[in-house]
Amino acid sequence: MSRLQDVDLSVALSKKDAKKQLKEAQERLVHLRLLLGGQIGPGEIGPPLCVLFEGWDASGKGGAIQRLVGELDPRHVRVAQFAAPSHHEKRHHFLWRFWPVLPGWGGMAVLDRTWYGRVLVERVEGFASEEAWGRAYAEIVDLETTLAAEGTILVKFWMHLSPEEQLRRFEARQADPYKAWKLTEEDWRNREKRPAYEAAVEDMLDRTDHIHGHWHVIPAEDKRWARVAVVRTVCEEIEKALAARGIDADPPLAADA
Repeated sequence: MSRLQDVDLSVALSKKDAKKQLKEAQERLVHLRLLLGGQIGPGEIGPPLCVLFEGWDASGKGGAIQRLVGELDPRHVRVAQFAAPSHHEKRHHFLWRFWPVLPGWGGMAVLDRTWYGRVLVERVEGFASEEAWGRAYAEIVDLETTLAAEGTILVKFWMHLSPEEQLRRFEARQADPYKAWKLTEEDWRNREKRPAYEAAVEDMLDRTDHIHGHWHVIPAEDKRWARVAVVRTVCEEIEKALAARGIDADPPLAADA
């Protein structure tokens, strides 16, 4: 069974509907984020929130992250982007470099590319041995289970789009002098290896989807729909986590008291 093939890439929102729905979702997220940070409600800090983004090149990760954190106080959220590990980072276990950015209680972190690089690009490009990336699935699940046991709310996204739409976006970037820098030779090479990457993604979704870290595969063919879906999903995951802990997601506020 292919999770990628089952994704409905036809979903879309009009500009008017997207603007309204995004505003509503962002307002809800602001409320939930302030509650987790102890800024409203009973004043006690809530569990850490960690949002992970993976996806195809040009799938809209950056735009989705921008809408996710755009209305939040920048003091209350950290966005970290990860590229290929440096020479120094390669001297350590592959998970080592991610620990410093993980959120503590009351905190929120958004990771643009993550530890899943070990079972995606490092697997496909041969940067990690088969033995290394093969054991990484269990190591990743162990890490996420450990974080969840400490209270962390994990929200994992795979941003999915068709190769045809990806090509259209590549060509649009190439033609725009203000966006051409985003497009690299590596991006073009990765397109040629789409079947290998699809196989790696399917294995990742299958082997690292667990009770404490479910994958949310977001149809990203329509950017407006994807951005709303991302913010809504984060809100829903926070609400579910709070409910499981017996925490009221809508406590009386100071002005209501």
